[in-house]
Amino acid sequence: MRSVDGWTIFGGTFDLEPRRERIAEYDKQMEAPGFWDEPEKARALIDKANVEKEWVEGWEGQDQRQSDLEVLLEMAVEEDDAATLKEVVSALDDLQRDLNELELRYLLGDKEDRLDAILTIHPGAGGTESADWAQMLVRMYTRWAERRGFEVNVLDLTPGETAGVKSATIELKGDYAYGFAKAENGVHRLVRISPFDAASRRHTSFASVFVYPETGEEIEVDIKPDDLHIDTYRSGGAGGQHVNVTDSAVRITHVPTGIVVQCQNERSQHKNRNTAMKILKARLYQHYKDEEDKKKAELESTKKKIEWGSQIRSYVFQPYQMVKDVRTGMESGSIQEVMDGDLDPFIQAFLSQQGQEGQTP
Repeated sequence: MRSVDGWTIFGGTFDLEPRRERIAEYDKQMEAPGFWDEPEKARALIDKANVEKEWVEGWEGQDQRQSDLEVLLEMAVEEDDAATLKEVVSALDDLQRDLNELELRYLLGDKEDRLDAILTIHPGAGGTESADWAQMLVRMYTRWAERRGFEVNVLDLTPGETAGVKSATIELKGDYAYGFAKAENGVHRLVRISPFDAASRRHTSFASVFVYPETGEEIEVDIKPDDLHIDTYRSGGAGGQHVNVTDSAVRITHVPTGIVVQCQNERSQHKNRNTAMKILKARLYQHYKDEEDKKKAELESTKKKIEWGSQIRSYVFQPYQMVKDVRTGMESGSIQEVMDGDLDPFIQAFLSQQGQEGQTP
């Protein structure tokens, strides 16, 4: 087993001592007279200290668990205690799972990674078939988020003409929601016998998934009222049914960037407008971040065409059952479990690959 100082992670060494030294320095600064004279700088320093303390306490806690289990294992072997041995094995499994989680969080070093996430899903060409696939993805991500203990809120959902959804925007609230969910950015491909085809032929459908960090008080995004074009319209649903008979739905266009967001879930135009602004703020933050980082492939411009050859993951229901991630090669034959939200193996494989490629913080 490993000791707490010098854990090997993704080919590198995780040394706690520099973090302990930074904590001591931060504590010294916080105890100095006049620390609160500049509240913004003070809060920023406290946030830095808390992040370092979280890492040190987290790894030290796992190290203590390991030591306790070693002692318990020794006693069980000496006394030939089968029940205790079984308990140790179970506890080791729990420890390994928690260590894997910590190792993954080590990769999530960007300030956005700890934020809540806004996830959007759009079907590709293919009408009802693709719209139904998009709805299946909404369910899959909702189940995954619930498994991880994230709060899920549907911000906007436009039903398809016959079945499925034309678009969906959901909010995932929880620590590191964006850091984990961002691994799902891209096009998802489905192969199955279509339930909408009377001849029971096999169909291929595509849907895109894009994830944005939800900006909060930690991040400033300047939105000028003059840059916005706001439309209101009557909310609609499948089969021509209306949510209400007033113009409560809101569509906001950010003219300088061309980014368009909408919301029609609430009966109140005011609530829909507030939700649409929240989505716009998140998308603008990502847009500006890409520009500042001088990334040629901005998030919006990297949205590949939603069709064959551009997918990050394939979900095959027929003629065999298999989910395969194109980026990492990760596979699963338990397709129903995946559709029920068992996505962590795919997300972990992607984040681990990022770490091995030297993209650790």
